[in-house]
Amino acid sequence: MEYFDYILKNGNAFVGNSIQSEIDIGIKKNKISHIGNINQNKGKNTYDMSNLTILPGCIDSQVHFREPGLTHKEDINSGTRGAILGGITSIFEMPNTNPPTSTVEALNQKLKIAEDNSFCNYSFYIGAVRENIGELKYLEKSEGCSGIKIFMGSSTGSLLIEDDNSLEKILACGARRVAIHSEDEYRLRKRKTIVNDSNVDVKYHPIWRDSISAIESTKRLIQISKKVSRKIHILHISTKEEIDLIKKNKKLVTCEATPQHLYFHSPDCYQKLGTLAQMNPPIRSKDHQEGIWYGVKNKIIDVIGSDHAPHTLEEKKKKYPNSPSGMTGVQTLVPIMLNFVNQNKIGIHDFVRLTSSNPCKIFSIIGKGKIEVGNDADFTIVDLKKKRRIENNWIASKSGWTPYDGETVIGWPVHTIVNGEIVMSEDQILGKPRGQKIKFRIE
Repeated sequence: MEYFDYILKNGNAFVGNSIQSEIDIGIKKNKISHIGNINQNKGKNTYDMSNLTILPGCIDSQVHFREPGLTHKEDINSGTRGAILGGITSIFEMPNTNPPTSTVEALNQKLKIAEDNSFCNYSFYIGAVRENIGELKYLEKSEGCSGIKIFMGSSTGSLLIEDDNSLEKILACGARRVAIHSEDEYRLRKRKTIVNDSNVDVKYHPIWRDSISAIESTKRLIQISKKVSRKIHILHISTKEEIDLIKKNKKLVTCEATPQHLYFHSPDCYQKLGTLAQMNPPIRSKDHQEGIWYGVKNKIIDVIGSDHAPHTLEEKKKKYPNSPSGMTGVQTLVPIMLNFVNQNKIGIHDFVRLTSSNPCKIFSIIGKGKIEVGNDADFTIVDLKKKRRIENNWIASKSGWTPYDGETVIGWPVHTIVNGEIVMSEDQILGKPRGQKIKFRIE
């Protein structure tokens, strides 16, 4: 007779490609061991999941947790606390820390910090710089490495690869899909004079970093990707034209949208939030927002990532353009996207595809993304009908704020299970950090 460490009883679970009502899930040794009816006497611990929806653990494949070097903004402990409070079970963290994560030593430093401090599962990108181009094909195979990240346009940090020659060298060397921040640095430099005037404010941000800077960069990227037959993943798509470009090149190109590009649009967001709405690439006009929604609904957008990039309120309130770009997001990704489910903008199957199954498929994550026997017991358990107001005092980030402060949503993460253990229940963090390195299938 099989005996389980934990039983999730009577939940509505997303199994296969649909919700199965009042189903039981048995967990044994941190894995999903059984799906179906289970006698509750067969478990050490039984949890009633009646009226809740059990989803595969949500993965946020773009966060900036600022450690090491910038820990007054965030660190791995505070960032992953926010993750599990928001129903996120795994994260990919970006390399623009201080020092940048561009060597195996820097990667191992982060892995060691995460081993002791991460509340969710974790992996880290290696940043591409000119000095490590020859090593990237080896670095991308390191344990705990999400892959290679390229910044084509300068943002927060010192990592930058703006020229086609270096881009081609990087993309021609290695096998894993490369994640890229796509803005044309040459155009950004040329147009920087726009924001040098003392009278400008944050409404000029999408004028300086205009749609052409994103479109032209993505065109260049796709051409190089096709030339060397390397798969790429373009982050935080911000223009409708990029959606059309990517649609024609899906064999090699996947892409991400952020909740904030789907939720906010200019000029309204800048009038309401000021520099709190400032990010790179910028939040643009409503027609671009509608283009991104077209990409979501037609499966051109593959992944939703938060681009969680915190700064202190003191930093954000500096006069533009001295204010830094970036906002919190890991804790609000699930509530914002569930609210879109309740608005019938996407279905629950779309939510799972964008936050669980597609990240696993695209990045070759082992053992996650689906509720099936043998997979890791990572679950995002939500109340699809729970109505709640998002407030700054709920945010675990050291920065202490969210652009969604005061916004009311329907759909909320109630419990988060990581590696078979309940780590968050009803806004309470339970136990110590227990995250593990994400494992990838590397050819």
